Amino acid sequence: MTSPNERIIIFDTTLRDGEQSPGATLNKDEKLTIARQLARLGVDVIEAGFPFASPGDFEAVQQIAEQVGTPDGPTICGLARAAKKDIEAAGRALAPAAKGRIHTFIATSDIHLEYKLRKSRADVLAIVPEMVAYAKTFTDDVEFSPEDAGRSDPEFLYQVLEAAIAAGATTVNIPDTVGYTTPSEFGGLIRGIKDNVPNIDNAIISVHGHNDLGLAVANFLAAIENGARQLECTINGIGERAGNAALEELAMALHVRRAFYNPALGRPIESEEPLTNIDTRQIYKTSRLVSSLTGMFVQPNKAIVGANAFAHESGIHQDGVLKNKQTYEIMDAESIGLQENQIVLGKLSGRHAFQSRLKELGFELSETELNKAFLNFKKFADQKKEITDWDLESIVNDQIQQPPELYRVEHVQVSCGNHAKSTATVSIRTPEGEEHTHAAIGTGPVDATYRAIDRIVALDYELIEYTVQSVTAGIDALGEVTVRLRHEGRIFSGHAANTDVIVASAQAYVNAIGRLYGALSAPTAATQKEVAKV
Repeated sequence: MTSPNERIIIFDTTLRDGEQSPGATLNKDEKLTIARQLARLGVDVIEAGFPFASPGDFEAVQQIAEQVGTPDGPTICGLARAAKKDIEAAGRALAPAAKGRIHTFIATSDIHLEYKLRKSRADVLAIVPEMVAYAKTFTDDVEFSPEDAGRSDPEFLYQVLEAAIAAGATTVNIPDTVGYTTPSEFGGLIRGIKDNVPNIDNAIISVHGHNDLGLAVANFLAAIENGARQLECTINGIGERAGNAALEELAMALHVRRAFYNPALGRPIESEEPLTNIDTRQIYKTSRLVSSLTGMFVQPNKAIVGANAFAHESGIHQDGVLKNKQTYEIMDAESIGLQENQIVLGKLSGRHAFQSRLKELGFELSETELNKAFLNFKKFADQKKEITDWDLESIVNDQIQQPPELYRVEHVQVSCGNHAKSTATVSIRTPEGEEHTHAAIGTGPVDATYRAIDRIVALDYELIEYTVQSVTAGIDALGEVTVRLRHEGRIFSGHAANTDVIVASAQAYVNAIGRLYGALSAPTAATQKEVAKV
């Protein structure tokens, strides 16, 4: 099936493995928004979720299959354990997609067999072909993963992969589930599979890896040199524990170092043909969208998309860049879509201009969402003379993230100073429609605001993280606030943006409380992250 001239397939698992980041749970509308942007980015496969895990995940995968899985769109994939109920759920959820893929998995390392599955190698060798064949009854595109392949016995791994391919798997994915391997080891593992699985040419070799030792991207690049042709990655590298291999880092490594990787794909060194289908100018925008909707900020020194990725503090560096960018920059900021923060709209701008600009930025809102976003835009335009693209993105993302008809901030008033006790009066409307007001004293205005809210909300939670950053430069910049609450081991995030950081703080806190309340009200729809640990 594979040939040396094929490009690298980008398999994005932001909506599945990325969502397993603590506190990064997304609702189905947020997933759909990200899926649409991933399609614009040019990913080949979107792993939209784990349909059997919960009704919410099933509905999200089904909705993405219907609206993003068009004939000219990406393949939509659903994860399933090697069990008939999982596979059947994935098949039903993916049915609306023009191109659907079932990704089924089972562990193959001895430690997983003994302590997790409590099965023998013979048991696994019998299960794999049966479940792959069952998945083939729903779609011709079936991917199989031997979980914890990085710590599996290679000889046993070869047998399992051969059986999976013989049963109809068109892609075999090799996961470094715990981020244990080094580049030379991982590359050697892929080379061993190429050399020792007799029918390997009938399937595409994929790789999936976690970043526990900070080696995920390096491992993937080594895998490409040894025959891998699909990379399973996430935007901003989000994911369980230390995260996954970062899509933007892989895409730009293959873009910038194309000449180095061309021979691995059987191309002339000087070939200018892209190695992936990624539109690199969509990278920065996609990064910001995922960061905003998940509430997971990107560290300033993060490769490719961090705030400092194209900044130069050193005088020597600044002098060199001014003379020639290539002295200290190996890629252009515009190549990832990082452009000047253009002024686009003001308080006199109308609804049509607002809607048109949002479409240019990639947002597709319903009439209700558009009306609410426009009202917020007009409110901010009265407070802020000029509204930029980044402001618009923040306003719309903030609107998308609000839980419907839950807790709502009606009023916030604070008094503070270096010689005064910080006090806050807050009015909150509860899910029952009742408005309650409380006041509190705190160590600062935000602390006082949160103490007042705590007196209104009769829920048990712990604030574990509070983060604030400005969207743009200037004294009138929108402030984006993200908070994380912990309740019985689960983490719930809240996000809000406002020119008044105290108001944004209150709204973000209440947003997180609303998510917690929603989870407690509908426990059967909660995402069961523990089920999938590929």
